[in-house]
Amino acid sequence: MSNDRIAWLENGQEFNVGFNELLNYHGQGYPGGVAHGLKVMQRAWPLLDDGRLPERREVRCVTAFGGPGGRDAIEFVTRGLTEGRYIVDKSLGEGVEESPGGRYYFRFEYRGTAVEVTIRPGHVRPEFIVLARKQDRTPAEEVTLAAMKREMGDRLLALAAEEIYDAKVSQL
Repeated sequence: MSNDRIAWLENGQEFNVGFNELLNYHGQGYPGGVAHGLKVMQRAWPLLDDGRLPERREVRCVTAFGGPGGRDAIEFVTRGLTEGRYIVDKSLGEGVEESPGGRYYFRFEYRGTAVEVTIRPGHVRPEFIVLARKQDRTPAEEVTLAAMKREMGDRLLALAAEEIYDAKVSQL
């Protein structure tokens, strides 16, 4: 599977989707967040069930990441938000690098296994966090922020998920 795709099972049938499809579902606003959502799933999936693809409706995600791009990417694949298996808890992930509205911490749970996925330092630029959190941005700052989101998405897509995120496996 390429750097920009993710696969899963539904009732034993394999499906897969690419970044552009996830971004179209999301609506273009947060391409960096969509890339994060894709990459955390790519990082977690091989560890959830000894390399087998997960059944989408059995995956639960608990995260400290409040961004809509990541949420929509994970929702597209798992339907976890719709079905109550996607939970945002911003108190989690203490010590993990911060996102504009939380932390880059994700815990995927599947059939008795949990995989905690946390970002490695250096993948999110500090100036992005500062600008994204700024209230009352000017039109020029909005253009800059949009460019930063696209740049982050492009940069993350070029990397293997293992280069961006650490993962820790445990049993539930």
